Amino acid sequence: MSLSGEEPGAVETFGARLRAATASRGQLCVGIDPHPELLRAWGLDADAAGLARFSDICVAAFADVAIVKPQVAFFESYGAAGYSVLERTIAGLREAGVLVLADAKRGDIGSTMAAYAQAWLGDSPLSSDAVTASPYLGFGSLAPLLDLARERGRGVFVLAATSNPEAPPVQRARAAEVTVAQAMVDQVAALNAQQAGPGSVGVVVGVTVTDPPDLSSLGGPVLVPGLGAQGGKPEDLGGLGGASGELLLPAVSREVLRAGPDVAALRAEVARLRESVAYLRG
Repeated sequence: MSLSGEEPGAVETFGARLRAATASRGQLCVGIDPHPELLRAWGLDADAAGLARFSDICVAAFADVAIVKPQVAFFESYGAAGYSVLERTIAGLREAGVLVLADAKRGDIGSTMAAYAQAWLGDSPLSSDAVTASPYLGFGSLAPLLDLARERGRGVFVLAATSNPEAPPVQRARAAEVTVAQAMVDQVAALNAQQAGPGSVGVVVGVTVTDPPDLSSLGGPVLVPGLGAQGGKPEDLGGLGGASGELLLPAVSREVLRAGPDVAALRAEVARLRESVAYLRG
């Protein structure tokens, strides 16, 4: 979404692709979080070879999911070998028709932000359908990322209200008449209003946040982490911040991944959780 307000080219938007994917494959966003303890629980070594095997199993198991969210940090911890596995994982998921949301939480200024944009939404082997971003260097610092996303028909999910205990002093602080989190949501809403059809810029709001920002005018997707192992329940999603149910993307990782490494068991857990949130579409 361009902060300049320029008209986009004739590129299919991420918002349109996401709506089509969730209509046919459900709204569940499944995370690939190769934590060392989880690798060992699957009988794998916590090294690059174990990471590769873990990721290959996930690609096979999640091939019919609408959107999958690899947690970049767990790949990055293995250095170049980890990034090589991540590149292959992204490619495998996209070959299966899965939208890939790189959970990289990038945020910087100027040319550095532009470089991050090229890495995650440009022509690099890491390029994904969408990426998470932190706006806490100022929302305007995301301009290079938002502009490239618009140009390429990609998506950005902006951190708004997260559930970690350190968040409230920053995110719930008031700026003028609204909280900082609400200000982030409002700026995303203004960008989505410039685009016909479903918006391509989303926000991240934890399911366990007790006072979520008002999402009723967002016009774009809401990534909602915290379902399952982190304490969130499917019934907690209804009416979250006034958002339309079809815009919510419940995100789950450990609740699914603990069913591995058997591919059939992973698929069964995805199916169970996908059914548990199907009510959101009305």
